[in-house]
Amino acid sequence: MSISSQEICILPNKNNLALLQTNGMPGNLYNICSNLPATPTRLERLLRDRELRKYSKCLNDCEAELPSSTQDCFSPDLETSTCWFNDEELLEPVSASRSLNDDGERLDLRASKQRLLVVANRLPVSAVRHGEDSWQLEMSVGGLVTALLGVKEFDTRWIGWAGVNVPDEIGQKALAKALDEKRCIPVFLDEEVVHQYYNGYCNNILWPLFHYIGLPQEDRLATTRSFQSQFDAYKKANQLFADVVNEHYEEGDVVWCHDYHLMFLPKCLKERNSKMKVGWFLHTPFPSSEIHRMLPSRLELLRSVLAADLVGFHTYDYARHFVSACTRILGLEGTPEGVEDQGKLTRIAAFPVGIDSERFIKALELPEVQDHMKVLKQRFAGRKVMLGVDRLDMIKGIPQKILAFEKFLEENPNWRNKVVLLQIAVPTRTDVPEYQKLTSQVHEIVGRINGRFGSLTAVPIHHLDRSLDFHELCALYAVTDVALVTSLRDGMNLVSYEYVACQESKKGVLILSEFAGAAQSLGAGAILVNPWNVTEVASSIGYALNMPADEREKRHHHNFKHVISHTAQEWAATFVSELNVTIVEAQLRTRQIPPPLPIEVAVDRYSCSNNRLLILGFNATLTEPVDTLGRKDSQINEWEPKLRPDLQEPLRKLCDDPKTTVLILSGSARNVLDDNFSDYNLWLAAENGMFLRVTTGDWMTTMPENLSMEWVDSVKNVFEYFTDRTPRSQFEVRETSLIWNYKYSDVEFGRLQARDLLQHLWTGPISNASLDVVQGRRSVEVRSVAVTKGAAIDRILGEIVHNKGMKEPIDYVLCIGHFLTKDEDIYTFFEPELPSEVPASVRPQVPTQVRTSTAGSRAALLLKQNSMSAVEQNKSYSIDGDTLHLMVTDRISFQEGSSVLDLQANDYFSCSVARKRSNSRYRLQSSDEVVTLLRELADHR
Repeated sequence: MSISSQEICILPNKNNLALLQTNGMPGNLYNICSNLPATPTRLERLLRDRELRKYSKCLNDCEAELPSSTQDCFSPDLETSTCWFNDEELLEPVSASRSLNDDGERLDLRASKQRLLVVANRLPVSAVRHGEDSWQLEMSVGGLVTALLGVKEFDTRWIGWAGVNVPDEIGQKALAKALDEKRCIPVFLDEEVVHQYYNGYCNNILWPLFHYIGLPQEDRLATTRSFQSQFDAYKKANQLFADVVNEHYEEGDVVWCHDYHLMFLPKCLKERNSKMKVGWFLHTPFPSSEIHRMLPSRLELLRSVLAADLVGFHTYDYARHFVSACTRILGLEGTPEGVEDQGKLTRIAAFPVGIDSERFIKALELPEVQDHMKVLKQRFAGRKVMLGVDRLDMIKGIPQKILAFEKFLEENPNWRNKVVLLQIAVPTRTDVPEYQKLTSQVHEIVGRINGRFGSLTAVPIHHLDRSLDFHELCALYAVTDVALVTSLRDGMNLVSYEYVACQESKKGVLILSEFAGAAQSLGAGAILVNPWNVTEVASSIGYALNMPADEREKRHHHNFKHVISHTAQEWAATFVSELNVTIVEAQLRTRQIPPPLPIEVAVDRYSCSNNRLLILGFNATLTEPVDTLGRKDSQINEWEPKLRPDLQEPLRKLCDDPKTTVLILSGSARNVLDDNFSDYNLWLAAENGMFLRVTTGDWMTTMPENLSMEWVDSVKNVFEYFTDRTPRSQFEVRETSLIWNYKYSDVEFGRLQARDLLQHLWTGPISNASLDVVQGRRSVEVRSVAVTKGAAIDRILGEIVHNKGMKEPIDYVLCIGHFLTKDEDIYTFFEPELPSEVPASVRPQVPTQVRTSTAGSRAALLLKQNSMSAVEQNKSYSIDGDTLHLMVTDRISFQEGSSVLDLQANDYFSCSVARKRSNSRYRLQSSDEVVTLLRELADHR
């Protein structure tokens, strides 16, 4: 990326800070103010934030080492070096150090850090009650707690459940007061909600499914009532979390929701405050769409998560699975940036979590750790030490690890008295039968191996069913020669990070399961294994124990560099930075999305007008919404679009109104429009306006004279081929275009096939043809360059005026449709401009379709550029002559045509239906809103 000197003037050092300047850019014609300054690109914003974070950290480190009297010497004058964007520019002010207030006094802006509300199921402390109003708090253990311990860049508050039931108000107030000193805010849950929400839905359904274990058999065989009651409790608990967040939320706060316990929370928060900055991060794997679709509540959970602005995962694989689930299960559009739904983009990205590496590195110098290391070295002198640190959990692969170690001892008898495996298995969910069985199984295997290979003075496996304190754990990491992580499925596994951080002296080897998220980060320096392949793991143990020193050092150096650079602090800062940028871009996109149609205003202007023109699209405008996932029994019938039954009455009223002319302008074939509208008194324009008739007359063509269709056969052959190889796809041959539709095909496979089809078309049958390839959401259409709705409307309008003998100017136009981008030229064709300074008397006369009152130059330019081919422009039209298109040359004069339109800006309503971004003035969300609008118009004739 090139960055000009105008954009970034000075790179940050001790006395300077990056200065980003913006230049003005013209606004969008209708939706963006023209005086908005240009905003930096996404990459520029993220790079700037990254440099500011580095600079701030460097400055803090420098000031910490200096006497207070000299620290001001290193404070930059941020009057000239701070990146400021006001509210109109949609960016937050960013400063790394000090600036001046309005009175010239120097302020320390580091004191006002951005507030970060971390919302997780559990608080980072455990609470023990002593008496009615006394609580003892102890720091908890866990991956999220470990990851966020070192995050000091934000003013952080932690919201979560304290892990205890506190039914009385006195106890709740006392606990809240004690937690406030730890910057924690409690969410109080009663025992029944905890049982159904936490033990039930979270740990009995979501957690197993996300780790590819599957749903519990007894729940599948029972009624769905257990699922539903647990899901209801899950939603209730998430709402309780949302209530606490809203109670403590301040404008500008970032709300960071964590893990599968709170998948419903983003939706709850956004429903209360749509402007709230909400991010959601998953600390477990996210399964493939085939696994996730087993979940009965799959739709609600996915849509709830998509309410967040930014969704984060540990690895790209998890993010890809989530996007795939949204496309396959919800039928939404997956993009390289995330998932789009009705114009809202939820950004999906991977953010590998880290640890506070400095905490572990510095801990090795503590006397307590040194003493533990000395004892361990003496205890295991003469033997290589292998280490496993895991929760006693089904996904951690502890039995597989121990069996692989047994096989290694079997195949390498010379190592039997020279190596020891220390397995720390932290108990978890001890009241669950499956975990009790796992504990017994592990103990049985360990006992058998120790009995087989042990002696009176030594055993090969030391197994502990308990956790170690921090100092003991660091010492154990430091003396270990080989760390063995054999997770069967793990979100990240920070044990591997902690081990690497403590190994700068020994440079031990890490054996890491390829199913752990850490394999994506540390895979280059670790030995990756499939934990299910016991033989492979046993072989890797031998390779690690015999690895040459230079190779060990290279591997460790690679991993150590990653661990110290990708810390928990950097992880949190990157996520929040991405979230802030995502908010900025969402606001920019919102300004590009047309505002909702003001139905009352449109109806009021309609009532005040005397000669109205209603131009209505057909597909996705006047038809029922289609289930693109193909679950309806009537799927085959849906291939032929049908007019909504609830539109028949209002449409008939509008067609019978003598002041109103209704035109159905569609890409559909003539027979489709005949089947749906032959009983109405209106105009039909088929195949994007190439064929026209009033329902009481015959079809006529508006096709340009020189339109060539010689390309049809070659394109048809391509479409036939891809229809055969793409199940549930179809193609349609029309008189002026060909369309291949894969609406009901598998989403991802259809998209891949469409890409291959496009490549074949562009390099083959249409490479030298004057054709357009128009891509719909799940369709590909090939048509001639001159075929668009905007190109045809001028010819259609002339025929309507002639047929009706229209003398009174059209003073109201409503144009509604779910049109492709190619056909949105119809919106701008009718767009009235501000009155010109040139008097009407000296303006040149133009044809009927180019308005002379208020439509003016844009329509003329559009007509010349888009409506006709070069041959037509020379042959059919003359700006100062008296000829029109050959269809209407003998039917309409310039005098009649010059008065056909008399539009003021507030009498023209162009409106897209269910489009994310559009050239129209307004938008309607769906055809349901079209029904509402037409009913209102019909009632105000």
